[in-house]
Amino acid sequence: MTKDGTKKALGKSPAVIPAKAKMRITAIFLVVLGFYVLSSYKTEASLMEFIDGFENMGTLFQKFFPPNLGLFKAIWPALAETIQMAVIATTIAAILCVPLSLLAANNVTTNKYLYNFVRFVLNILRTIPDLVLAVIFVALFGIGALPGIIALIIFSLGILAKLISETVESIDMNPLEAMHASGASTIQTIYFSVVPQVLPQFTSFVLYVFEINIRASVVLGLVGAGGIGQILDQQIKFYKYPNAMGIIIIIFALVVIIEYISTKIREAIV
Repeated sequence: MTKDGTKKALGKSPAVIPAKAKMRITAIFLVVLGFYVLSSYKTEASLMEFIDGFENMGTLFQKFFPPNLGLFKAIWPALAETIQMAVIATTIAAILCVPLSLLAANNVTTNKYLYNFVRFVLNILRTIPDLVLAVIFVALFGIGALPGIIALIIFSLGILAKLISETVESIDMNPLEAMHASGASTIQTIYFSVVPQVLPQFTSFVLYVFEINIRASVVLGLVGAGGIGQILDQQIKFYKYPNAMGIIIIIFALVVIIEYISTKIREAIV
């Protein structure tokens, strides 16, 4: 092709984004912007109000510093309770999610009514926030770690069963068909053909949910569901801000350490 032909070909090349696509993107942007403006108006929220809050934030931070880090020994029992709550809740949820995740996988559960029912139940579990669950169980069982553990179990179960059921649905079905053809039972088929394919992701998801439960258990303590959150709430209510800041820093360090260890374990497994 000549230089003139090359120039003509380049000159006739289509635009990177077609005109219709540009109009569609612009329309979507305007709709989202309109919803944003309408929501800001209805909620009486403004950017200037947010900016004005920085002055109050600076005044509050001055009360938090210097943090009191010398209370680690005093809060260690509550901190250990927080970790124990997360361990118990994650372990029980991991055990309970195994049958639920299999029933919620359409390539394992052939009964559509049972499949849809389990999916519906799991959707309900994921809909209810863990904080609301904690408030309900505190009202039922009183202040302590038990309401927090039950709330975390239900909260974790909804997440784990959803993630693992989707993992089961994406496995290779050839081993399952071969096991069925050889006369294996349903339990044998699941154990020898499903479990080996799902186990690495299962372990990774359980560790991920454990990290979430560590953070969630701190928040649940604010409503009386045990753990370090209760002590943090008490220190803030008593206006002992340096103590509260010290607890926050210790919690932050704990979460970072647990996330680092969990990440290394997931990398080794997956």
